[in-house]
This record gives sequence, C-alpha cells and structure tokens, in this order.
Amino acid sequence: MECSAIILAAGRSGRMGKPKFALKFNRGKIFLEEIVAQFSNFGCKEIIVVLNEEGKKLFDKLNLRLSGVAKIVINHHPEYERFYSLKTGLISLVNSNNVFIHNIDNPFVDEDVLKLLLNAINDTDYCTPTFNSRGGHPVLLSKNVVKEILTEDDIEINLRDFLKRYNGKRVEAQSDKILVNINTPEEYGNFFVF
Repeated sequence: MECSAIILAAGRSGRMGKPKFALKFNRGKIFLEEIVAQFSNFGCKEIIVVLNEEGKKLFDKLNLRLSGVAKIVINHHPEYERFYSLKTGLISLVNSNNVFIHNIDNPFVDEDVLKLLLNAINDTDYCTPTFNSRGGHPVLLSKNVVKEILTEDDIEINLRDFLKRYNGKRVEAQSDKILVNINTPEEYGNFFVF
C-alpha cells in the first residue's frame, strides 16, 4: 500500500533553545536526517518536511542532503500552530496516499510500528499507535481524512479535535519509543549523550 509522510518541524523550539530538527541523533546524523531516512527506507513515496523560515535558513547552512523523495516546505505562519503546518505540508503532496504525520520532537521511527499502522488503516479513517494504552506517534491518516483537512477552513483547529469527527483506531505497539516527546535539553539528555 502506498504511503507518504509529513514531518512537522516548523515550531519555534522555545523550550529547547534551538531547532529540534538539527539536534544530533548520532555521530553521523541529526534528527531530521534520521527521520527522513527511516520513512524513505520504509518506502514512503513522498516525504514533506515542514520548516519555518528560520529553520529553512539553518537547513541551508547545514547543507543537508536528504533522501531524493524528501521535499522542504516553508510554513510562513508558525504562529498558526500544528494544524496549519500539517495543511501546508499536505498541500505539497503530489499524490493523496495514506499519510504518516510525524513530529520532529520524536526522532525514533520504528518500521514495525509503521507496518502495524498501515495494515490497520483499511477499515478506519486514522490510526494511532499506543503503548500501555497511551497514544503516540506517528499518526496515520487515510486518504479520506487528508482530503478533508485540505478543505478545512479553520486553520487554527487542534488536530486532535479535528480527528474526533472521524473513526479512529488505536493500535497497540511493542515500542515505548512512540511516546517520546523531546522538548527541553533535559529531555534530550535522557536519550542522548555524546
């Protein structure tokens, strides 16, 4: 089944103090490179990375080379929050496949979780992975929900509230990494030591 991915990285990273997409993942990659590589290896046909204007300047300065299927899109209004970033990314898709939505503050992408979600999307509008009954990321949106987001006029709606209009499925995953949310230097230090 064909799929695409939107990586949301247009936030201001105020608590972290620097753009989260540029945090070091290992000695060879930063968060953004790792996430794009994982979705590309999984077989996503399109990967859209949504950055704000300052993030794009840093991206260019770092001279990053992402997978050939990855495309950078600028959110010129990060103050409109996450739903607007998502819509900005979705507008840039060439194909309206099922779409994974992944936040930059979780650099861990598990192929088994992606397969689990993709196998479960057939009879529902969206899927969320869970671990010990707690929801995590990425979320997988069906083609139908993608089309509905593109026609939604309220650009400041909360994605969680928007999804309440649709049938969702929670899928139990075997990895607690779906719950990771790195927003501060302390949280970063819990997972990464260089």
